[in-house]
Amino acid sequence: MRTLIALSLLALGLSPATSAQTRPVRIFISVDMEGIGGIGTPAMTNPTGKDYGTGRELMTKEVNAVVEAIFAAGPANIVVNDSHGDHQNLLHTTLDPRVEYIQGALKPYGMVQGLDSTYDGIVFIGYHAMAGTAGGFIAHTGSGAVAGLWLNGTEVGEGGLNAHMAGALGVPVLMAAGDSALALELRKLIPGLRVVVTKTAVGSSAARMLHPDVVRARLKTTITDALANRSGARALSVSQPVTIKFKADETTRADILEAIPGVRRLDGTTIEYQARTMREAYAMVRLMYRYVNW
Repeated sequence: MRTLIALSLLALGLSPATSAQTRPVRIFISVDMEGIGGIGTPAMTNPTGKDYGTGRELMTKEVNAVVEAIFAAGPANIVVNDSHGDHQNLLHTTLDPRVEYIQGALKPYGMVQGLDSTYDGIVFIGYHAMAGTAGGFIAHTGSGAVAGLWLNGTEVGEGGLNAHMAGALGVPVLMAAGDSALALELRKLIPGLRVVVTKTAVGSSAARMLHPDVVRARLKTTITDALANRSGARALSVSQPVTIKFKADETTRADILEAIPGVRRLDGTTIEYQARTMREAYAMVRLMYRYVNW
């Protein structure tokens, strides 16, 4: 069979190697907002806040910069998942028309909705550090209701949770972008990960930033390098079953979570749940976010 395929390709003037090289790379982009270059206050990430429209524009331009660089490197299929707030932030009419995109927050797998094992890599744009991180700009995990989240004993934020889900599917994180605290967090979890630092926190609600043009130039360079070295990228190793430990910011939320079948109360604000797979663990964390967020 392989001989027949090779002969067919040669008849078309192609080598098997050439055919493999022209297969479009499949990239999934999950884009949050707090870590976007040029966003320096919480108001810019809130639909009712000052300069939110500017924040949306900056967010869309960062996605487009990465998409442009990916297509410049060769054929690609790209799906972009809007992953901030109500997941309706990207400006449709100015988003690169070559991508498909997902919006809307009511989806079971949230920030990685649509990701599967057919993707060659995932990219995180606009990400932030986990709840309680010193030096993190608007650092949180899912919402202000979460004081901490652990998977098999490892504390994770949104980036770590999403990297674990991607790893369980065999998909490597190719690049991440966000504030300096996010960079430290993800490099600890995934040694050697390429991270573009967009800002450094000045307290939790202010930031010292690079100019958005500088950030977008670095995003292009970094994703180009990541794609050129994609053969060396390794998906995060994830052991299953997965033990979730979820610490709420107050006891009432833990009271509510304790009603979920299989949940065990550890202390006043902390519960534990044993998931059979990472997919189940991710869906349960999403449910917990929603269940206690009022």
